[in-house]
Amino acid sequence: MTTTLTQAGVSPDDYCIFGLATCFVREEGETKEVQVIEPIPSAYLETMIKGVETSYKFACAKTVGEVFVDDNLQKPDNFPANSQFCENFVEIMLAATRTYKNKPSAKDFIPLGEEKSDFNYSVQRKRILNTVKKVSDDDNVKQHPNTHKLL
Repeated sequence: MTTTLTQAGVSPDDYCIFGLATCFVREEGETKEVQVIEPIPSAYLETMIKGVETSYKFACAKTVGEVFVDDNLQKPDNFPANSQFCENFVEIMLAATRTYKNKPSAKDFIPLGEEKSDFNYSVQRKRILNTVKKVSDDDNVKQHPNTHKLL
């Protein structure tokens, strides 16, 4: 298919999980909700299955070739029209796909072509996508005065 896939050791027939996450964007002092399509690695899928709070409304199992068609991203039908692909989607998809190749037992959670939505969905702790951390001297850890002294 593409050199992008083959260089990453991934084929169009490889299994991957794609989820619909509820995220937020800050614009002019207001917080706006956005629906984001993200590949989910096997380790995080396992935590979601165990009931950890997540911002994913649902997850579905697809092949890479169903989403990455002729070097272009194709939104699967079961995702809402207003949803968007996450930043660096292709790179994250390739990495997530490799996690399922390394741990084939994770494919049993959601069989290929199936969808799962009974996760512990919550947006109480909002995932803000465009937040910028401003580092200041106040972030420095204050050390005890005797820390570097020989006593």
